Amino acid sequence: MKAKAAILEEFKKPLVIRYVEIPPLLEGSILVKMVSSGICGSDIHMVDGEDPRVPIPIILGHEGVGEIVEINGEKKDLNGEILKRGDLIIWNRGVVCGECYFCKVLKMPYLCENRKIYGINRSFKEYPHLSGAYADLIILEEKTEILKLSPNTDPDVIVMAGCSGATAVHAIDALGDNLLDKTVVVQGGGPLGIFALALAKFQGAKNTILITGSSFRREIAEKIGVDMILDRNMSAEERVNKILDITYGRGADIVIEATGTNKAVPEGLRFLRKGGTYIIAGVASPQEKVPIDFYEVSSKNITIKGVWVSDAEHFKKAVSFVEKHQDLFATLITHKISLDEINYGLDLVRERKAGKVVITY
Repeated sequence: MKAKAAILEEFKKPLVIRYVEIPPLLEGSILVKMVSSGICGSDIHMVDGEDPRVPIPIILGHEGVGEIVEINGEKKDLNGEILKRGDLIIWNRGVVCGECYFCKVLKMPYLCENRKIYGINRSFKEYPHLSGAYADLIILEEKTEILKLSPNTDPDVIVMAGCSGATAVHAIDALGDNLLDKTVVVQGGGPLGIFALALAKFQGAKNTILITGSSFRREIAEKIGVDMILDRNMSAEERVNKILDITYGRGADIVIEATGTNKAVPEGLRFLRKGGTYIIAGVASPQEKVPIDFYEVSSKNITIKGVWVSDAEHFKKAVSFVEKHQDLFATLITHKISLDEINYGLDLVRERKAGKVVITY
């Protein structure tokens, strides 16, 4: 029995389909047949060699849903349910050590010094080789955090909860306060931005504002019930004035960067009221530096907070949220492709010609 995998063998080159021997399972490991996997915008940076965490060769893909084929030993999910063959599951993309300073002392496992991420920093050369979701089989190691899914869950929809969904939950949780009566601006209408908007809306934000240049993403935001959409093609002054107009001249309480680019930050800071909070959640790879007016930051008493990935709590909340709103998040999916079409799917994301691209098996 062999697994079919799409492997990144050279940066800036197409992924190559290979057939891979399945190694024996270690104690606590699980062999999973993939059902759905998602293409994330960060995968483009990885293919292009822009993410320093990525070794080659590697099987990319950090968003996955699948059915259990085999378990070596007993394994429970995050709810304490014993997992068994045939169960439909989703897993946390990051596996943490639980022993380092950040895991044990600071209680910030998303900053774990030894964090291993499926499809991001696990080389194809190393056991268990099948460590990415761009394959028809994946091996999950013992410490992987897993959730068993209901048979009524659409795997193509829930798959996006594992990355953009969990990161968006982390961004909202990082605020440390409820969003009632708040004005929330989200820069960027990709899956991360749409998740953040939906979470803000359902948590009672008074004004939710999206900045995007995509007509498709406008449509999705309108279905969520976003209060205002500002076109990326407007001038920066126009966008700032629109936000001031609906906030009594003060500015937004919270701005969330979900564009994936440093270039959004200087403008995002201008949207904020005095004492406001700026969350950087989308920047996931090193980029060209941008100038920041730190007099504006200090004189307005602005809080700037970075949000890096997510932990088990964020992951579980995101899965629960998507399960309750599957019809809404289904509208994000624009393309379903086969594993053989992986390079086509990556091109769609690279060229911003898609919402969410899902690989089905």
